[in-house]
Amino acid sequence: MAPAIPTAMERPHFIGIGGAGMSGIAKILAQRGAKVAGSDAKESGTAEALRALGATVHIGHATEHLASDASSVVVSSAIRADNPELVRAAELAIPVVHRSDALAALMGGLRAIAVAGTHGKTTTTSMLAVALTELGLDPSYAIGGDLAGPGTNARHGEGDIFVAEADESDRSFQKYDPEVAIVLNVELDHHANYASMDEIYDSFETFVGKVVPGGTLVISADQAGAVELTRRVRDLSSLKVVTYGADEHADVRVHKVTPRGLTSEVTVLLGGKYLTFTVSVPGRHYALNAVAALAAGVALGIPAHNLASALGKYTGVKRRLQLKGEAAGVQVIDSYAHHPTEMTADLEAMRAAAADSRLLVVFQPHLFSRTQELGTEMGRALALADASVVLDIYPAREDPIPGVTSALIIDAAGTAGADVTAVHDKTTVPDVIAGMARPGDLVLTMGAGDVTDLGPQILARLS
Repeated sequence: MAPAIPTAMERPHFIGIGGAGMSGIAKILAQRGAKVAGSDAKESGTAEALRALGATVHIGHATEHLASDASSVVVSSAIRADNPELVRAAELAIPVVHRSDALAALMGGLRAIAVAGTHGKTTTTSMLAVALTELGLDPSYAIGGDLAGPGTNARHGEGDIFVAEADESDRSFQKYDPEVAIVLNVELDHHANYASMDEIYDSFETFVGKVVPGGTLVISADQAGAVELTRRVRDLSSLKVVTYGADEHADVRVHKVTPRGLTSEVTVLLGGKYLTFTVSVPGRHYALNAVAALAAGVALGIPAHNLASALGKYTGVKRRLQLKGEAAGVQVIDSYAHHPTEMTADLEAMRAAAADSRLLVVFQPHLFSRTQELGTEMGRALALADASVVLDIYPAREDPIPGVTSALIIDAAGTAGADVTAVHDKTTVPDVIAGMARPGDLVLTMGAGDVTDLGPQILARLS
């Protein structure tokens, strides 16, 4: 039986309903019986999926799209104050609800697992959703990307577990009260909202402090920021801390990660026993995500050997080293990586998976603020590729910053010895790559923006 729908969520209107986080909440509400409506900037498969669930989806933002009887207007931090539907909501005195508050309401009364960290959240949340579903526990889940199997980012389940990706970028993860919190890593990012690592630590401490009494924090024993956060929260008397990683003192110790082509075999030491299972995506980074998922499931009381077997059923998330296809002997793979740590992890994973292949990267920087702060590190990461094409910055929600362009990345990459080409006209990329690639090469489209659209175009051009 579905939990009762909060009154404010009975007839919600979502501004930007097609977004990864927004659409997930809208889908769950529609599945629970709410009368969902919303608008988005453009038509998409997500909009069609929402309509199939009974939601009304308008394309474009206009005052007439907001029904006067809407019970609330749901927004994310990306929605600007001058959005016409948001302005109209104020005129009609319709309550405005942040996406995080809506998600918190959906988790009410359920055993929640909230997955946080600067990167790896979507993959880890997805692994848990797949494993728990495979075990017949029928969880609800809200994820920042579409699962490759079910092909959706959210689902209402009849079980008592809710798995959610917890977004630290705007501090919204502080709204949740999970039974289990996962912290994969703690690094400086989201520079428009955080001025220093101290602010990042404070935010994560608040998140961890919201774990219900008697609940569990699952946290990396290897990553420096996570280790520091563990030191800061150790004194929370009502919190059980479970560490995981290669560190010899980790509660769930990673004994070995063995590459098997585009998969990995992982062996962990848990409770004095060795346990081996398969992860169907390459690279140590993703193997550690799976171990975090394993530790979280065990914290809920699920037998470790059952979870390990179920984790092997995970087949990936769209845009997380997703194979888009092969043409003329060239494989094209898509990566959402946009932070230097993520970029390095994915490039190293591809190197390990295909050591005898050339690796060509099409990289699109995401956000001016991130490029300003981390452009040098992005350039250094690209040195792991045999050759790279760097596009102009994808602005998303930001306005340009004077002097901040892709040249910051290209200059740093050149200094690091990378072979980098600047391409300002995205439509020319398929021709550029076709001129560079040869049979046996791997092409990786990388970034959080619309660079993902280039994969099919490159395959078509190679064909």
